[in-house]
Amino acid sequence: MSQQPPNRSTASPPPRPDASMSLLNNVMDHSLDEGYAEAAARRDAEEGGLPRTLRAKLGLAAGLVLAALVVTVGAAQARISAPVVAKEREELIDRINSESTTADSLERTVEKLRTEVGERQRAALRQHGGDQGELVALLSGATPVHGPGVKLVVDDAKNSESDGGGPRESSSFSDTGRVRDRDMQRVVNGLWESGAEAIAINGQRLTSLSAIRAAGDAILVDNRPLVPPYTVLAVGDGKKLSTAFQDSADGQYLHSLQESFGVRTSISEQEEVRLPAAPSLIVRTAEPKATDAGKGNGQSTADSGKGTS
Repeated sequence: MSQQPPNRSTASPPPRPDASMSLLNNVMDHSLDEGYAEAAARRDAEEGGLPRTLRAKLGLAAGLVLAALVVTVGAAQARISAPVVAKEREELIDRINSESTTADSLERTVEKLRTEVGERQRAALRQHGGDQGELVALLSGATPVHGPGVKLVVDDAKNSESDGGGPRESSSFSDTGRVRDRDMQRVVNGLWESGAEAIAINGQRLTSLSAIRAAGDAILVDNRPLVPPYTVLAVGDGKKLSTAFQDSADGQYLHSLQESFGVRTSISEQEEVRLPAAPSLIVRTAEPKATDAGKGNGQSTADSGKGTS
């Protein structure tokens, strides 16, 4: 019986299961490079070998001490400068109060001088106004007047905006119910046209030189601001004046403001209304002199009547 020749080859050990992950094992076993390890060791030796957590705590403590020092110094400086700031504030308040008192005193002086100038102007107008002096004084607003008339009140619409232009800001009625300067101009012109002899708005007497303008949202009459409601007093035949105004184009304009924008208006006849004199009146007189008839050119200048405004 033949036998198999013996197998003389030596058997190799079985391979490791993680043999294919040798690179990963090497990285895990030597996670820190030798150079980094040496540098960390030298740093620990230079710092006395203190644990890292202890160094962090010491650094935090030093930071807190520094912050407390800064806060303490700031508080000390604020405490030192507080009396100085308070003193400067009190001095500024005293200066403001003093200057305000001075301005009020100057304003009263100006008003007194304005009244005196107005009285002298009215006296000069009565003295040099000729035969028509009283009538001129009345028409120019130089004297206070009283008599029958009408009372016309014009006010903004309810809940009207105070910061937007209001009606008639543009050429068409496209805004809210605010009364504008041009509205009051039309009201006043309509009253003059309807036969009013004298007019005042919120106690401000109108003259032939009066101006009704706007400054922002305010209405100015002779540079004096007025606030709504606007009360217009007019001297004249109350019944005729009221009827004529309401039938006029300006009265219809005011009615359209009421209907379209809610502007509040009311007009009533008054047995007697009192209007003050104009606060500031400019008196100008002129007396042209006749010239000799035609010197060399055959022309002559006729005498002109005395004019007063």
